[in-house]
Amino acid sequence: MKLLLVHAHPDDETITTGGTIAYYARAGVEVTVLTCSLGEEGEVIGDDLAGLVADRADQLGGYRIHELHGALGILGAQSPIFLGGAGRWRDSGMVGTAAASNPRAFVNADRDEALSAMLTVLRSVRPDVVVGYDPEGGYGHPDHQQVHSLVTEAFDISGSDRYPEAGAPWTPQKFYWTVTGEAQLSGGIAAISEVPEGWRMPEPGELPSVPDDVVTTSLDVREVVDLKRRALRAHATQVTVAPSGVEYALSNNIVQPILADEQYVLVRGTLGETDSSGKERDLFAGV
Repeated sequence: MKLLLVHAHPDDETITTGGTIAYYARAGVEVTVLTCSLGEEGEVIGDDLAGLVADRADQLGGYRIHELHGALGILGAQSPIFLGGAGRWRDSGMVGTAAASNPRAFVNADRDEALSAMLTVLRSVRPDVVVGYDPEGGYGHPDHQQVHSLVTEAFDISGSDRYPEAGAPWTPQKFYWTVTGEAQLSGGIAAISEVPEGWRMPEPGELPSVPDDVVTTSLDVREVVDLKRRALRAHATQVTVAPSGVEYALSNNIVQPILADEQYVLVRGTLGETDSSGKERDLFAGV
């Protein structure tokens, strides 16, 4: 069995799907992560590496390659793959920023080139299951939305004879969006009993979630949550794990729970066996 997860920047793979990666890697599944930019426009936590940011040395992307290798090694995945090769497209930043107008920004990628690159990975890895983002890209980042658009089209045409330069046709069996259900998020936030100094609790609606009735699949990753925690720590420029080990924060210092269930929406393929709640407990159910 093979699993391909497509993410926008280094650290996205661990934050939203780190438990899934570790769970299936431990089970013997070949797990591959495709990352579409290097996250050059990110902020840096702490002073030691602050000079790496885009408006100073502009070396953060290379450092985040190092962090990604470390995180995926902890989780047990294959070595990382970068869309078009490392550094082909640059982090686009948020809407309205100068980064978004950079010709090399991922949102400005030539559609045919980017789609061919996506298909090349999909057809060479030949996964049974693919994971991407919902149309909002989780929290509305343009690069996440670009991932959604590209991986959706690539999945839909992967078995056709289009873009023959990208390899022989291959049709995966299932395609999922990684999401966080409302109840899962509210329960995780409610369980936070102590907020580290300098951090704050999220305001209502500040963290992205989806209605629980759209969630089709919930994977229990408790047995590998320590690996997820360690992988989060490997992304030290972007993530701080609280001393308790049950929550983390990005550079905005908003506390978030480290969830021990990771949730998905099946958007292509057939739903496999479900439990009494009506949800799958395995991305490979029915494969």
